[in-house]
Amino acid sequence: MRRSLQPPRTASSLSESVYQRHLPEFVRQSLNMYALAATAAGVGVLAQSAEAKVVYTPAHHLIGKNAHYRLDLNHDGITDFTLVNSYGCNFDYCFDVLNANAAAGNGVVGKRGFLSIPYAFVLGRGSGVGPMKPFSGQLMASSNMGTLGRWLNVNGGYLGLRFDINGKIHYAWARLNVHLTNGVFEALLTGYAYETIPNKPIIAGKTEGPEEVSLDIANPATLNERTMQPASVGLLAMGATGLSIWRREESAPGGN
Repeated sequence: MRRSLQPPRTASSLSESVYQRHLPEFVRQSLNMYALAATAAGVGVLAQSAEAKVVYTPAHHLIGKNAHYRLDLNHDGITDFTLVNSYGCNFDYCFDVLNANAAAGNGVVGKRGFLSIPYAFVLGRGSGVGPMKPFSGQLMASSNMGTLGRWLNVNGGYLGLRFDINGKIHYAWARLNVHLTNGVFEALLTGYAYETIPNKPIIAGKTEGPEEVSLDIANPATLNERTMQPASVGLLAMGATGLSIWRREESAPGGN
């Protein structure tokens, strides 16, 4: 009896032997490309998970009459925003003004409105904070001769924030409750977070990463387009029979 000259089979050599005996060359190449693509996709997801990070800081800080809070979003010792509650009186009336003052180069989501007053917007949970937002807000609420501002009696509202870290733009949010009692505002800061990736939008209320925030709208023209799907590994492993099944599925109505 003739002894085989081939080396002992391992799991790897057995697999290669199966490919050599039963699969055409182009099928083996397709399987190799599929495996490489799957590996690359997995590495890409892991890399994105490692890079994309939301840093959240829980808080419970009350900003009462004539008080302020220096908000350092990334805890680098630099004040990014100052929440100021200013109360005062003149001969005719008393007033209270609540502002979100941004340091140079930073900004609060909002825009100028009545009498060019820079109103700060109240964002809801799940709102995106990114480059498409206007960042010229400041006034949260005022009781000067009546009430002004968007932050009058708000629970769980979000300030959208843009700030600088080493010359690069980052996006963040701060969550507050604001109430007016007897003409005096009380603002309670309950948490804040920022995105570590420069220029990457953040979702208001998001406390951990990774995340994807898309500000784009899908092109409606592409929604009904039928795309050619790759053959599955199982069908490819069946060789010519599997390829025939795949072609029939693709040619059938609704084969997508």
